[in-house]
Amino acid sequence: MTFRTALRSAIFGLAAMGLAVPATADQLDDIKADGKIVTATDMHYAPFDMLNNGTYEGMTKDLFDEVAKELGVEPVYQDIPWTAELPGLEVGKFDIVIAPVTITPERLERYTFTPPIADATVSLVKAAGNDELQKPQDIAGKTVGVQQGTAQFRQLQSYGEELGGVTVKEYGTTDEAYADLAAGRLDAVAGSLPNLTYLVKNRPETFALFEPAQFGQPTFFAWVLRKEEASESLARAIEDAIATMTEDGRIRAIQEKWLGGYTELPLTATSD
Repeated sequence: MTFRTALRSAIFGLAAMGLAVPATADQLDDIKADGKIVTATDMHYAPFDMLNNGTYEGMTKDLFDEVAKELGVEPVYQDIPWTAELPGLEVGKFDIVIAPVTITPERLERYTFTPPIADATVSLVKAAGNDELQKPQDIAGKTVGVQQGTAQFRQLQSYGEELGGVTVKEYGTTDEAYADLAAGRLDAVAGSLPNLTYLVKNRPETFALFEPAQFGQPTFFAWVLRKEEASESLARAIEDAIATMTEDGRIRAIQEKWLGGYTELPLTATSD
């Protein structure tokens, strides 16, 4: 089944269950009238989204709490599997996907992206003490885990072909991939640099980054809205909020809290 066919099927199924929300003239006006903005994310994607004893926390939550304050509404956070988020957005199950979504040219044609919230360049992590794997080229002929349906998955596939072959194993969540790496069932895991840096920082006895860790083209994470006229004012309001937060230092403080450093980001969505 192709991605396009799967997406159509998911949208049809959600609509058939009566879960779609009718299109509105202006999404921002409706959100402010309701006093809330309904979001979707996968709460198993540290350091962006995590459940700590059942409580949602992470860099995404800290960022979006501040955006919601700028909009003057309360955020509603929902834990949704990644593969259901974009189809659910398209049929109106929520207002915005705040799971970190890698900006790609294909996605820019289909969705409206907010300004970037983090670096998403694909990187590699290995088991601590594995001296056989050093640089990214060393994964040739190895088995590498990655979260399914992500831009990192596609970049890993492409890179594996360049190297002459890499066995790519897909996982529903990055936590599952990390568990298999720790158990010796994988040689490496591919993901974005912020995710893997956070992993190694918190579990240095188990995991280590490749040196260098990154490969491929630099990319960015952002949030996603429907690409429609009704969403244009909401997109502008979120862009203004992020610009304000960048200027007053809130973006820097949140990055430093969760990532241990600050990366200046573009103020508009770009796949370059």
